[in-house]
Amino acid sequence: MKYQLLSLLSFVPIFSFAQIKDLDRNVANVKDSVVSWRRHLHQNPELSNREFKTSEFIAAHLRKLGLEVHTGIAKTGVVAILKGGKPGPVVALRADIDALPVYERANLPFKSTDTAEYLGQRVPVMHACGHDTHIAILLGTAEVLSSMKKDVPGTVKFIFQPAEEGAPGDEEGGAPLMIKEGVMENPKVDAIFGLHINSQTPIGTVKYKSGSVMASSDWFTVKVKGRQSHGSQPWSGIDPIAVASQIIQGFQNIVSRQSELTKAPVVITVGKIHSGVRSNIIPEELVMEGTIRTLDTKMQQSVHEKMKLTATKIAEASGATAEVTIDTKTKVTYNNPELVKLMLPSIETAAGKDNVKESEWTTGAEDFSFYGDKAPAFFFFLGGLPPGQDPAKAAAHHTPDFFIDDSKLDVGVKVFCQLVFDYAKKKV
Repeated sequence: MKYQLLSLLSFVPIFSFAQIKDLDRNVANVKDSVVSWRRHLHQNPELSNREFKTSEFIAAHLRKLGLEVHTGIAKTGVVAILKGGKPGPVVALRADIDALPVYERANLPFKSTDTAEYLGQRVPVMHACGHDTHIAILLGTAEVLSSMKKDVPGTVKFIFQPAEEGAPGDEEGGAPLMIKEGVMENPKVDAIFGLHINSQTPIGTVKYKSGSVMASSDWFTVKVKGRQSHGSQPWSGIDPIAVASQIIQGFQNIVSRQSELTKAPVVITVGKIHSGVRSNIIPEELVMEGTIRTLDTKMQQSVHEKMKLTATKIAEASGATAEVTIDTKTKVTYNNPELVKLMLPSIETAAGKDNVKESEWTTGAEDFSFYGDKAPAFFFFLGGLPPGQDPAKAAAHHTPDFFIDDSKLDVGVKVFCQLVFDYAKKKV
């Protein structure tokens, strides 16, 4: 889908030198609060679609700023609207708010020790992907822009989205439910921006990519049915475990021998296998689950078809059957090239040109991708790696040792603010 973006040449700056100084001062004034909010949220994480206290915390602060606040969107989402003092477009800024069922191993004074129920089990809970920093940055942005309301052109929509990590069980949630419930309408959003903290990118650095930037995320299940037999007589049955091992190898051949990897990467990972009850019984059934990551929509569909063909034919060759189901959780996160070109100078102004780097795509996924169906979208990354540390040795996201240096979260605040002001420059 194509969108009409306003040409950079059709704008003149609306920001005076005095107003630029006001922005710098206001961002500096909120810096300590942003860190404090982040640490409070880190110590009090909540799982997807269960972010009740988190939502209350967000809404309470937004109401203090005098914003129009809507709660209960997509279960626990919060949306606030700031109507600026000057005419202009509607710009949306998004932060995700959920945590993960991960135990925190880092020895921090604000370490999470919380637990919660997840799919019938009691699990530890941790902001192991940095969504606590996203909330704090967007709250800081809302405070700065509210303090400069008379200079803000147009309308700013602050979107605090639950369940980015995926709603539990069969529940709806995340960006698709936010969109379904009208978050991109009333008023209709003209452009949307989002950021993600990164533990392996140097602190204060902003990374971006035009076009495809993050992978689609498909979850698959393969059910293999054979025929049960005694473990000492495999020839009297059909072993679904042996069949599954061949299917797994076949999936990897799709990646290494059937996918044009110079065009875009493909990842197929089997992360879970369940079969059998005793070591001397060949079971009748096996179920395996995993994820598929692609960065090209045509390749995504091709991989789906090849996986189904591979699994069913390998099973058939052994006298077994295989049923493959694939559920698309997120689409490819796509940064509108025209919007990136238009707004990159604003990011360089806010973060410093030397601190803005073009990046490669990543096989991680983000449901921010769905917003791009409704308006031009631009998603970028903010570094949280402490100075002097080796990025290769930094703990990855979704792990117990995940760590973010939060001393430069104000860079994210300033970038968001700069994007709001610059996107809404007056047309000549």
